[in-house]
Amino acid sequence: MIHSHYDLQYVRNQFPNIGDLAFFENAGGTYVPSTVSDRIYDYMRRNQVQPGSSYSASAEAMERISRSHRQLAEMINAKPSEVIVGHSTTMNVYVLANALRPSLTAGDEVIVTNLDHEANVGSWRRLAESGIVVKEWKIDRETAELGGPQELEKLLTDRTRLVCCTWCSNITGTINDIQAITELAHSAGALVCADAVAYAPHRALDFRKSNVDFLLFSLYKLYGPHLGVLCGKQSILLDLENQNHFFFTRSALPQKLQPGGYLHETAASIEGIVEYFDQVFSHHYKKSDTSISARYAKVFELFTQHEDKVARPFMEYLNSKTNVRIIGIPEIDYTRRVSTISFTVEGQRHSEIAANLGEQNIGIGVGDFYARRCIDALNLHPGGVVRVSMVHYNSEQEVTRLIKALDQVL
Repeated sequence: MIHSHYDLQYVRNQFPNIGDLAFFENAGGTYVPSTVSDRIYDYMRRNQVQPGSSYSASAEAMERISRSHRQLAEMINAKPSEVIVGHSTTMNVYVLANALRPSLTAGDEVIVTNLDHEANVGSWRRLAESGIVVKEWKIDRETAELGGPQELEKLLTDRTRLVCCTWCSNITGTINDIQAITELAHSAGALVCADAVAYAPHRALDFRKSNVDFLLFSLYKLYGPHLGVLCGKQSILLDLENQNHFFFTRSALPQKLQPGGYLHETAASIEGIVEYFDQVFSHHYKKSDTSISARYAKVFELFTQHEDKVARPFMEYLNSKTNVRIIGIPEIDYTRRVSTISFTVEGQRHSEIAANLGEQNIGIGVGDFYARRCIDALNLHPGGVVRVSMVHYNSEQEVTRLIKALDQVL
């Protein structure tokens, strides 16, 4: 049973950072709830020892890290052995590309897009140094969307080994039909690496249901610590080459794809992300006898409804301005886009707009956000775009402040 309304104040109370700043650069990294930051603090006070030894503090440290890992896997409907926690998404793709390289031969093909963040482009493009053919699935300059399935189909051949595509653009906010893309790629015998970094803050992930072979997302954009996650189908991960110390075997998952390990205190805090979603679920629903993944999915239904509600007036405001170009879909529709909204302003320096709003304690983003190929393809240099990204803890009052402040400069 759901409450009659979304309790925004309850949600905001879970984030110690929330105050006078109207924060609209969530796509660059979200706030973390107390459940996460408290765990980091507590781990460093109680368990800052090498985990995995027999003495109690070390054994407890290992259990905290392992429990976080198990809960993260359950949340996204994956096996713990399929979840690799690394320093960042960029590093995870670098490791994955090097692990895949020995299975590829000269003339094999990899497809990338010019819509993606560079994390899911750069390492794959470097495979060209080994004779791999890199093809580019291009965006339409007018709509800022990827060409349809027919465009991907033109690129696929019997030599295509991998298709790398974003689930949601960190510039346009457009949601790509990753399941349809995956079905098409699989029909050609290719694997799929989906970048869900910009998708995960707004929609629940279900690795098994997505059917992608590799799934990427960043925990610091999912209300957690600065870590990246690579999820891969176990049968495929087992075939990859070890990227860690020589004594890790091919079956050593996830260790063989975690060179150098990870920060223990942040890894142990991942459980706090799950706890936060559980707290929101318990506050809004009467029942609690469901799985972690089911609770997580229900919470994100609440989040999606709220985000659309607060983003709609802002999108309507931008549409009313003749000197503003919205990049991507110019309407709020949860089935097609998330509440990350980028735009350009004719005749104005975007950096000055951001600085002006900053003086009024309103945080927005300006630039290319590491999706430079997308910015170049849309001919948006210099200055890239102005980006306003909202998540479930943003309020209507904050959006009103944003609109009022922008109206003074647009």
